[in-house]
Amino acid sequence: MSEGASLRGAPRFELAIFDCDGVLVDSERIANEVFAAKLRELGLDLTLEDMFARFVGHSMPYCVALVGELLGRAPPEDFVADLQRRTFEAFRAGLCAVEGVVDALEALAARGLRSCVASSGDHDKLRFTLGHTGLLPRFEGRIFSVVDVPRAKPAPDVYLHAAHSMGAAPARCVVIEDTPIGVAAGVAAGMTVYGYARHTPAAR
Repeated sequence: MSEGASLRGAPRFELAIFDCDGVLVDSERIANEVFAAKLRELGLDLTLEDMFARFVGHSMPYCVALVGELLGRAPPEDFVADLQRRTFEAFRAGLCAVEGVVDALEALAARGLRSCVASSGDHDKLRFTLGHTGLLPRFEGRIFSVVDVPRAKPAPDVYLHAAHSMGAAPARCVVIEDTPIGVAAGVAAGMTVYGYARHTPAAR
């Protein structure tokens, strides 16, 4: 991630709001490979491309509801708990920070631009992934989740909540996102949005 390429003009902003998965931590491929394997056990054979198209960027309740629609029945009661257990095991084995993100965060801090996290993940997941990758101290006390607000992305709630909590006007916030759903949420919040298109095709 290049700070210069992704945040040109940053001095006019007062707050940078980062999505977590796929932007700060390189988790999307790992998580969706685990998710796809779990779905195969239930009889759903989805490619990794399918997973990115259907699930990435959405909250867990949305994903569980979609799994139910695809199955034609509710998933097992332990579906979420088992999926999270397997995902955390995979993260322990291979999760790392997105390449270049530490340099970008340090460059922004040097400019006096504050930063925070606003994610579709819950707080346990956020603290685990940020902690495992060494990024947690950079965002301690400035981590916001969709579980804190009424509506998940693409609604703007989590971004507006983050801005309000940080005392920043939405128009003075810049969002860094990697999914069309997250981009839509940032735009709906009245913020400037930069897309980080490592796994998601830029055209989307």
